[in-house]
Amino acid sequence: MKNKLIAPSLLSADFGNLQRDIEMLNNSQADWFHVDVMDGRFVPNISFGFPVMKTVQQYAKKFVDVHLMIVEPEKYVEEFIDYGADLISVHYEACTHLHRVIHQIQDKGAKAGVVLNPTTPVLMLEDIIAEVDLVLLMSVNPGFGGQKFIQNTYKKIRETKDLILSNNSTALIQVDGGVNLDNASKLFEAGADVLVAGNAVFSSENPEHTIELMKI
Repeated sequence: MKNKLIAPSLLSADFGNLQRDIEMLNNSQADWFHVDVMDGRFVPNISFGFPVMKTVQQYAKKFVDVHLMIVEPEKYVEEFIDYGADLISVHYEACTHLHRVIHQIQDKGAKAGVVLNPTTPVLMLEDIIAEVDLVLLMSVNPGFGGQKFIQNTYKKIRETKDLILSNNSTALIQVDGGVNLDNASKLFEAGADVLVAGNAVFSSENPEHTIELMKI
């Protein structure tokens, strides 16, 4: 059966009521927690780090998916795993030694993903696709929530699926940016396995129902 996983992004949660929002997701049909970490260098914004991860580790009862939008992620991946990350995704564009970082994550016992910015071609993953657990396709330019979805993402999903199949990879395809009720089903149909949704979930009057509708 094809995956239809929803990973709400805590970047859009209410940080004054983070425990409440985490427990809401625990009780919803959400599959993963998505944690966006920004350093103000790789992307022009700063989000959060280990103090928030400690709260997530304390209350989250589901798979924790950490997206590192940072330079030199190899300096921090092991600590994020110690703070409860089940999967860590790093940017192709931020890793000089991508193969080494992927195996650093996996050797520590977590799953490893690689992220592509909107204009980075899928073919750049040809030499690593068989070794990663997930490919995250950015469908907006990374760094800020609430951006408009980039339509070329559908083409990149299909290209990624072809690359996965031709290399006997088991990697999942994740899409992050501008995901909402209008495009969720189309993204799944195109070949995505995991959708990251931030504003669409947390700005909804009924977040749990919105998550349920995204999975239909």
